[in-house]
Amino acid sequence: MQILAVPAAVDLAAVVIGALTGGLLAAREGFAVSGVLLLAISGGLGGGLIRDVLLAGGPPVALTNQAYLPTVAITAAVTFFFSGWLSRLTNLLVVLDAVTLGFFTVIGAQKAQLAGLPSASVVFIGSLTAVGGALIRDVLLAQRADIVEPGPYNAVAALLGATLLTILAGPVGLQPLPVAAAVIVFVAGLRILSVRRGWEAPVAVDLAQRVGQRRRRQRAGSRWRRAR
Repeated sequence: MQILAVPAAVDLAAVVIGALTGGLLAAREGFAVSGVLLLAISGGLGGGLIRDVLLAGGPPVALTNQAYLPTVAITAAVTFFFSGWLSRLTNLLVVLDAVTLGFFTVIGAQKAQLAGLPSASVVFIGSLTAVGGALIRDVLLAQRADIVEPGPYNAVAALLGATLLTILAGPVGLQPLPVAAAVIVFVAGLRILSVRRGWEAPVAVDLAQRVGQRRRRQRAGSRWRRAR
């Protein structure tokens, strides 16, 4: 099976953006240097670590690739000393974060496919790779995970993207590389649009209650019309 051959520079750039996000949050919270480093690691490498542990394919790539940890350490140092300046680049960071979300979704899903996992597991691994780092980061911040809160699409975009990849590269039988590129654009675009337009992930609804309220309104309207 073909897989998306991500250039090393692009792969490291995705890790850097994730590390920047975690490091900036730690700096804003006033964390010590160890806290900034820990959140940078979780943001840049957390999703990949979770993925590789679940797939049990040997030591995680984050530990075997000699460039990952030094890159994250340098990124953490930059956020530690220049957090105020970096915070001004909000719009750029949103776009880069969205592209990173797409890359992590595709890489996670394709690794699960190569491991021979069923479709549901491929979707799960792809989504978890994309948002796992943010999940660890929020746990370390002792706050409710951002992915479970109403707000711009994050986990939703990753879930839809991983599902799209699984269908198009599986039952539909399209070539994996074009599918991977399309999914990256889809996930990134959906994430950016949700931020720009204020779209929020749907929350739980009580359908029985809604149906009951609609019926009560209909009965009240019927009585009002008969009374006239």
